[in-house]
Amino acid sequence: MNPLSDWPLAERRNITGVFTDIDDTLTTHQVITPDALQALADLKAAGLAVIPITGRPVGWCAPHALGDAALGLPAWSVDAMVAENGGVAFAPEFISQNGLQPLSNKGKKLSKIYFSDASQLQANQQKMRQVAELILQQVPGSALSNDHAGRETDIAIDYNEVHLLPPDQVARVVALFQANGMQATVSSIHINGWIGRHNKLEAARWMVRTLFGRDLDAELAQWVYVGDSTNDQVMFEHFTHSVGVANIHRFDDQMQHWPRYETVGERGAGFAEVARALLAARAT
Repeated sequence: MNPLSDWPLAERRNITGVFTDIDDTLTTHQVITPDALQALADLKAAGLAVIPITGRPVGWCAPHALGDAALGLPAWSVDAMVAENGGVAFAPEFISQNGLQPLSNKGKKLSKIYFSDASQLQANQQKMRQVAELILQQVPGSALSNDHAGRETDIAIDYNEVHLLPPDQVARVVALFQANGMQATVSSIHINGWIGRHNKLEAARWMVRTLFGRDLDAELAQWVYVGDSTNDQVMFEHFTHSVGVANIHRFDDQMQHWPRYETVGERGAGFAEVARALLAARAT
């Protein structure tokens, strides 16, 4: 990885959109810090598209994507928010007689949309519950994530948020997901398993196609991805521009595909650093 300061000005100036992980990239100890929240707002105000893609459940994302006055949560300044590693998203409502057309960002409403056919949701949920029960039986100390009730398209086993699992047990959980026909990935806090072909990269393609009617792969040089852990590797490998916040070094012995650049700051401070670099380039 190169320091973020090595990112050429001309390349930064060409960026029109930001994809980002949430846990330990935007958040610090599971809470978004004021500098990261302001960074989202500043990027949007400058005209960039901003789309978080997270392993968190759609139920967790709702009050952040939409805002919740009762909880004192402001709506995040984002174009959409993708949950459960690409299985479901909050995106602008669409009104069109001839297909999907995005509404204006001003006063927009967000609706829940699914990557796959929603008719398969119930059957997939039953299969995933069965696999989760198997994991809880066969992996000592394993536990569902505290946010599992808000999940619709995946299962999350906690290994580093409330409950701690050693690396060999984490690997065992991944193997059980995969042995039962599910995809699996490891974030900074959870081991996520799901049914379907979606992942963070497919979610990014889905969002660019759905929100803007364009092909992400045709404009990769205009997007950057920011992340912090092994479940961001598919994005680090694919994106022309990628940044890891400094706490990515927790996974030094597990990474195969690294981001191109790294920040000095960790977590939300690192994301704010990326935002400043992008905004400085647009100001010159």
